[in-house]
Amino acid sequence: MAKALKFGGTSMANAQSIMRVRDIILGDRDAEYVVVSAPGKREKTDTKVTDLLIRLHGETNSRGRREVMDVIAARFREIESGLGLSLDLSSDLEEIFRRTEEGASYDYVVSRGEYLAAKVLAALIGYKFVDAADIIKFRGGTLDAEETQRLASEALDKAGRAVVPGFYGSDENGRIKAFSRGGSDVSGAIVARAVHASVYENWTDVNGFMVVDPRIVKNPEIIRMVTYRELRELSYMGASVLHPEAVFPVNLAGIPINIRNTFAPEEKGTMIVNYEDLLCGKYERKGSVITGIAGKKDFVGIFIEKQMMNNEIGFCKTLLDVLYDHKISLEHMPTGIDTVTLVIDPTDDEVLAEAIADIKDKCDPTTIEMSKGLALIAVVGHGMSRVKGTASRVCGALSDADVNIRMIDQGSSEMNIIVAVENADYEKAIAALYREFVH
Repeated sequence: MAKALKFGGTSMANAQSIMRVRDIILGDRDAEYVVVSAPGKREKTDTKVTDLLIRLHGETNSRGRREVMDVIAARFREIESGLGLSLDLSSDLEEIFRRTEEGASYDYVVSRGEYLAAKVLAALIGYKFVDAADIIKFRGGTLDAEETQRLASEALDKAGRAVVPGFYGSDENGRIKAFSRGGSDVSGAIVARAVHASVYENWTDVNGFMVVDPRIVKNPEIIRMVTYRELRELSYMGASVLHPEAVFPVNLAGIPINIRNTFAPEEKGTMIVNYEDLLCGKYERKGSVITGIAGKKDFVGIFIEKQMMNNEIGFCKTLLDVLYDHKISLEHMPTGIDTVTLVIDPTDDEVLAEAIADIKDKCDPTTIEMSKGLALIAVVGHGMSRVKGTASRVCGALSDADVNIRMIDQGSSEMNIIVAVENADYEKAIAALYREFVH
């Protein structure tokens, strides 16, 4: 069956990396549909093409726009020359400049890196170029999934082997509409669903998802298999290699995602699969009780106590109404018989003070305390629900590392345990949990 492959900006950064992309595609007879990002950084001090295009759109005079356009043109000429292509992008580059001069939209300008990169790769490997504007449709500012599915299926089936630019589509009026940054992942997932791909291979510059942040634990293990539900939990807490919206099209279609490394294609990477397929034995997973550990800092905790709270109908609803009225996002809400904790995103001090005053007025709590600088850490894994003592191990590991737990919460699915610790203990806590469950 056909595969859909997406290559990120690092993979498309220069002629040398694009030759790697070519070898991966042509070395796999099932690699029929390819989505690409705009060229990324060639080195740490370099500038991504998309960032150059953002600068191009922001220039206020023709001379400034021409200077930026010349840098972009030189970047693509260097790629063409390095690949030995006779493809001439001059007319495309001039059209981009002309339309920018005429006031082209931000979405149009910033999407041209993907457009040009796809043309280059299509010419290099002999695949048909299919413009994303013709097959990915937005309506009312949001993706029209049904129309996109219909158009993409028809166009890609007719094209056979094709290269599609990532990151954008078009609206009901034919105007270019871009996803948020990293949206080429979404484009790849859309293409994979449209062609009923056997797998969606997302090629990047890492060997897969890591069990824990490598900035905290040196050379952590790679997660070889993760379910979509586990990925959702880990991504929510900040562990992300994929655009968060990229999983939905392929998850709906039951298509697995394989995260691969363009620069180490021999690595198997990370497989992302449906939990139901794992449960019924379609896939086999071995390893730790947990799948991954992730977290974020700088949350705010509001600790509320009220005697006989459990007998007061609507108490928690009133609390949530206060947060809603002040447009405060709630992250977690563990409760006791007479206590409740609101863990919220960082917010303006004035808004926070007004919300606490409202809680005092409308809920009449016995005590209310606020604590800033909390870090949330999620320990995630389907296996946790079937293994006794997992929560005990979490608490023990943190105690042994001299980390105080301010809050602990287990999801109803028993797939995650979330603890709150002080910001200052965040890295120490992550490392301790990794040692306990992985090494």
